[in-house]
Amino acid sequence: MANTVVVGTQWGDEGKAKVIDYLTNHADVVVRFQGGANAGHTVVVNGIKFIFHMVPSGIMTPSKACVVGNGVVFDAEQFLLEVDELRATGVSVENRLFVSDLAHLVLPYHKLEDAAAESTKGQGKIGTTGRGIGPAYADKAARTGIRAGELADWDLFSKKFNSAFERKQKLISAFYDTAFELSADAVLEQYRALREKLLPFITDTGSYLFDAVRRKKRILFEGAQGTFLDIDHGTYPFVTSSNTVAGAACTGSGIGPGLIDHVIGIVKAYTTRVGNGPFPTELTDAIGERLRTVGGEFGATTGRPRRCGWFDSVMVRKAVQLNGLTRFALTKIDVLNSLDEIKICTRYELSGKKIEQFPTSLKLLEKMRPVYETMPGWKTDLSGCTKLSDFPSEAITYIERLRKHCYNVPILIVSTGPDRNQTITVEPLDS
Repeated sequence: MANTVVVGTQWGDEGKAKVIDYLTNHADVVVRFQGGANAGHTVVVNGIKFIFHMVPSGIMTPSKACVVGNGVVFDAEQFLLEVDELRATGVSVENRLFVSDLAHLVLPYHKLEDAAAESTKGQGKIGTTGRGIGPAYADKAARTGIRAGELADWDLFSKKFNSAFERKQKLISAFYDTAFELSADAVLEQYRALREKLLPFITDTGSYLFDAVRRKKRILFEGAQGTFLDIDHGTYPFVTSSNTVAGAACTGSGIGPGLIDHVIGIVKAYTTRVGNGPFPTELTDAIGERLRTVGGEFGATTGRPRRCGWFDSVMVRKAVQLNGLTRFALTKIDVLNSLDEIKICTRYELSGKKIEQFPTSLKLLEKMRPVYETMPGWKTDLSGCTKLSDFPSEAITYIERLRKHCYNVPILIVSTGPDRNQTITVEPLDS
């Protein structure tokens, strides 16, 4: 397998972690290139569930190297919790898990600021996870952030931390009228202890990855969230604070675009989103509730119920455009097993006009009426299928219609359940 980027094509929660875990067998290095601990990636191995927020999902495959890139905002506490959990279950991370020295730290005052800011927005709440992601990216853009590599020089780290802490204390106390219940000395003492555990992981990962490319190693780039949570191209302001599209794999890891060979878009067989914002195909009826229950549609990070709806080909076509997708990975088709009929949104309508393109205006998107193509369900359990030809004809037709409405992008795999072995390869990357 060549160097490959994996991204979500919807609002996240498409099943990227399972696909990453599956593809890791064909890679040498797995790189997380954006986002933070607000992204929960769930991997099920032999019936055992692991949820990662910081560590790349590829860590579950022995001998593979994993990198947390510079584009990630790094939650040191969460990272070390996951490392401890991995070690407790017998998974070794020594000499194969690395953190970019350029990754910006998410510090306790970022989480306090995140919660305070969200509490003031009333009806305009974004639905943030409260993990401090937005404030950490804001400090990065304002050039007041602190990088992981600066932990190596404790005097420098302490000086920068104290300056930032004083600034945040004034901001949060005055602007948000919120009690600032943090002690600078206590946080510094905490990070002095964490520092000794973290430093062995922190390195110049950009150079590490370039050297891996020169040695013909295969690199898999793991995105977080989904295309329509991208800070530039998503349903702003109901987005995350980083670029989630495939181009961010380069800026978020230090690899040039000429070294990327494939971009795989993870496509859930229906649509979900967490948090607020417009959702043209949302189902608020019994079918929407069934999708949520059968699909286990609850946030891995927050536990919040996800909003569910029919597959929206208009938004996935936009995702093809934004990411330059070369393959789809279709997930959670098994969630549709019991439905009598299934719908695909093929376009929108607004005041009698056909709308084929996903609008960039949030105001327009809120007014869009989905137009559906309806087809019969298959009423069959797909979990025992080992190849696509085992599927009932109705399921095959559904997949073919999804492809047709999404520029006929080839399908790499179809997932029929959460476990590793519930994966059918359709058109391999090397074909």
